[in-house]
Amino acid sequence: MRVNFTFCIEEKRVLFTERIIVEKFLEILIEAKNKYACKNWVYIFMPDHLHLILEGNSEEADLWKTVVLFKQKTGFWLSGNGRGMQWQKDFYDHIHRKDEDLKKHIIYILDNSVRRSLVDNWKDYPFKGSLDFDLEEIMT
Repeated sequence: MRVNFTFCIEEKRVLFTERIIVEKFLEILIEAKNKYACKNWVYIFMPDHLHLILEGNSEEADLWKTVVLFKQKTGFWLSGNGRGMQWQKDFYDHIHRKDEDLKKHIIYILDNSVRRSLVDNWKDYPFKGSLDFDLEEIMT
């Protein structure tokens, strides 16, 4: 199963503008996805939210536990680092049907930075990537 997830910071507060914060959240995401046998196709940390696509690696994979652990650990980090911010309670998800084009979903996610006028080309946005794949390869 492959799923798009969107996690928003409460009240649309800006959080993801510093590399050190994004790196900490990526560290936690890596831990969660590895623990529950998932792979990450793409992620993008927009200033006030995060988009990512996760897919299970095996029958034992658990996407739900992956995102719950990620939100718990990052939420704990937020509460302990004086930021006064937290995640919105829920998150958005979209389960991919077998006939859906993965590349179109990835392009849509990466183009968020262009639609928000943060960059002219998604390649120039600093807080995007894939933890398991080469985005340049996927996009060609």
